[in-house]
Amino acid sequence: MAEERELKVSFLSKNKITCPLCSTIFHREELLSGSGRLIAGTITDELHRLYEPSMKYGDVYPLVYQATVCPKCWYAAMDKDFMDLPKDRQNKGIADTIKRVADTKLIFPDVDFHKVRTLKSGTASQYLVTRCYDYFPKEFSPTIKQGIAALRTGWLLDELHNKFPGEHYDWLSGLFKRKAQFFYTEALEREQNQKELLSGLKSYGPDTDKNYAYEGVIYLAGLLTYKYGSKTDSELREKQLASIKINIARIFGLGKASRNKPSPLLEHAKNLYTNINKELHESD
Repeated sequence: MAEERELKVSFLSKNKITCPLCSTIFHREELLSGSGRLIAGTITDELHRLYEPSMKYGDVYPLVYQATVCPKCWYAAMDKDFMDLPKDRQNKGIADTIKRVADTKLIFPDVDFHKVRTLKSGTASQYLVTRCYDYFPKEFSPTIKQGIAALRTGWLLDELHNKFPGEHYDWLSGLFKRKAQFFYTEALEREQNQKELLSGLKSYGPDTDKNYAYEGVIYLAGLLTYKYGSKTDSELREKQLASIKINIARIFGLGKASRNKPSPLLEHAKNLYTNINKELHESD
């Protein structure tokens, strides 16, 4: 029993949570820290922190535990927003319950949120977050939160593909990263048009270990468009890349060191700038 407790990677919080849609009371599962559970690896160009498997605990995925999900009706949101869905928006979530659960089961048929989180249920939880922010008003900055959740879904689908190759998780990952590209671009447009500010977001993530702030949002909007945006319309592609190049150069001041900006962000921004420049010159 002592060894079993020692090898746990999560625990149930003592705080009770009441679902605003179905009034179910449950306890949120939290990730334990320390004791070598998390061994930090590299940061990808998508600002995703990779972790090395621990000899003692195996693979641990922090993103699996980030979303709060009602185990009965599968309403989900980021932890700080979960119980704050305005009453005048709750009917929308209630009306979507049957379809929300059914659509999720089409992708993840064996998921059970009454049980300890797994890689599959953790991936499903981020998918549900992407979906459920449709219920929130603009004051919560739902669009960028959908972008973050969609990107996290894509990352976790990458992990599922690594574990279960041949089950088309790689195709689904690309789908969700394209969704993330749409949401990131839309969020910036709404911010610029004053239709939906990003101030409802405390941490811009996109992962759990660092906050890359507003500049990270601009970088990711550009990177995701470069990687997953449409490439069939060459004229549109060239226009988008030229715009991204200007934004990256203006915000990060390429060629100049800055102590105020995280080094991974500067490094990946420089690489993005170089790659865009190369593609634009090749199209001349």
